[in-house]
Amino acid sequence: QVKSAKRKPRGPPPGDAPPRRSGRVASLPEQPNYRFEDTYADIEKKIRGSRTHSTRTDLIDRVYATEEARTYATDMAEELQAKLDPRHPSFVKPMTQSHVTGGFWLGLPKQFCTKYLPKRDEWITLVDEKGTESDSYYLARKWGLSAQWKAFAINHKLVDGDCLVFERIHQTRFKVHIIRQSSYYK
Repeated sequence: QVKSAKRKPRGPPPGDAPPRRSGRVASLPEQPNYRFEDTYADIEKKIRGSRTHSTRTDLIDRVYATEEARTYATDMAEELQAKLDPRHPSFVKPMTQSHVTGGFWLGLPKQFCTKYLPKRDEWITLVDEKGTESDSYYLARKWGLSAQWKAFAINHKLVDGDCLVFERIHQTRFKVHIIRQSSYYK
């Protein structure tokens, strides 16, 4: 004997009621709309509000050094280094885009760091030619400057091709001599 199944009466016609959904789907948040509706101005506002994105003007304002200008600045820096007091250890560091835009990380020569710098992370004072002091955080295991290096680079308007001479005048204090790549054109 087979029982006949009773049919449940259907609800109101589809146009009058919301579509039926399982409890699982109904509890999900509203799905995003993938249609492109933002204007260019809206997109720029979103990008400018985010710290991780570059703006178009960042790319336009970048300076790219010629090989001649880069070589000139490096040669001038090496000449200056040769004239410095030999009791103060020093090194020459040519600037690249990653040092002065975007990443703002300055790797230092490993041999210099292991011989002359602290074995632990520590704040280092950078003194420019005018006597203005800036602090930057030295990461001993990575042999480089991180925190506040960006501020130093921006405040001194460093660009790709500039060359710095770091002269250690105290254990955690450096005199920084800046040789501009633009001086090649003067």
